[in-house]
Amino acid sequence: MSIVAKNGFDEAVTPDVLQRAVALGRNRKSGSLHAEFLRYLPETRSLTIEFADHTAIVLPVENYPELAALTGDELLRLDLCFAGSAVCLNDRDLHVSIAGLMAMSQPLLAAAKTVTASYNGSLRSAAKSAASRENGKKGGRPRRIAISGVS
Repeated sequence: MSIVAKNGFDEAVTPDVLQRAVALGRNRKSGSLHAEFLRYLPETRSLTIEFADHTAIVLPVENYPELAALTGDELLRLDLCFAGSAVCLNDRDLHVSIAGLMAMSQPLLAAAKTVTASYNGSLRSAAKSAASRENGKKGGRPRRIAISGVS
């Protein structure tokens, strides 16, 4: 089996091609984590990471070995990189994923799991829709049978 590579470098950039590329970029960006602002707070020795909707997370530097080793001056020079998906300090060749920082915090990880479970539970899959229709044909959702003496 052989795979023939497609060379798209000679494709003319028409308004339609440009519009499709911009739409593709927006779709890719909306599906991942992109911070817009990073601030170091020396009084609490923590980083504030702000997103497009002005929500923010505050991460204590001491909880992250990569960041705890940095001086106050280096922490002030931290910047966002990789389209806002990482925190970087080029002097130290440091590139830390924001998603990775969040995943190292048990409370943030628990919150993310809860939100994901809630979102996924509210989705209507084909199986859920079929089960709902079947229950509707039978008069609605089956009722629990009450057992006397059990509270």
